[in-house]
Amino acid sequence: MKRSIFCLALCTSLSMIQIDAKENSSQLASQKSSALPAHLTTRIEWRDFPKLNYDNDDLLGQDRAAILRVTADETGTVTQVKVQESTGSQKLDDLLVKATQQAKVKPFQQDGNLISTIGYQTFNLDYKDTDAMAECIYHFNSNNWLKQQSSKSVPFDYLQQPALTISRDELKGKDRLVRFNFKVNKQGETTKVKIKKGSGIYSLDAQVMQAISNTKVEVPKKLWFFKKSNLKDEIHFKLDECPHL
Repeated sequence: MKRSIFCLALCTSLSMIQIDAKENSSQLASQKSSALPAHLTTRIEWRDFPKLNYDNDDLLGQDRAAILRVTADETGTVTQVKVQESTGSQKLDDLLVKATQQAKVKPFQQDGNLISTIGYQTFNLDYKDTDAMAECIYHFNSNNWLKQQSSKSVPFDYLQQPALTISRDELKGKDRLVRFNFKVNKQGETTKVKIKKGSGIYSLDAQVMQAISNTKVEVPKKLWFFKKSNLKDEIHFKLDECPHL
């Protein structure tokens, strides 16, 4: 009898330990970790892209470009910015560094842990022709979004139009196409955005990735199992379909 009582108590204790372990495990999801090595990437995903404010006088009469080495901690806060390739102007370099320091990187997640990120960001600063016609501005008018606005059948719905502002100058005189894939969790948040066909302009692709990373979508429940890991869309930026401000 005593032996049976002892076995029952032991089993109960083990069950309680297992329950506690499960609860602790669920509490450890998506924890910040500074012990793991930083995620190295050549294409940074931004939560808030660096906001640049410059004019033609700053460019000294020509287009400029720069590459910055960016380090962000596990929360996405930028902790270090170094000029890898200069614009040729100290004033412009300082402007880019300051804007990047105030931006926010999308944290990288690995096995449930948020880890720091080290990567490179390219900036192309265009000298604008002030005598040109009214500037054209392109927004996030992707194939899926345009069909959605026309009440056509689509595999998923954007809850709102992703924020994107592209000037005609950024297309460098050619039509551009950006084709991309992404995943979405059960909360409708986009994850793992990948450019499948780039525009040929790094900064343009990066802005499209940022727009997708900061949006939410809705997938019909009956299609969730099939569609959740294979959502795709594309945007055409056409010079002859230039919208105005």
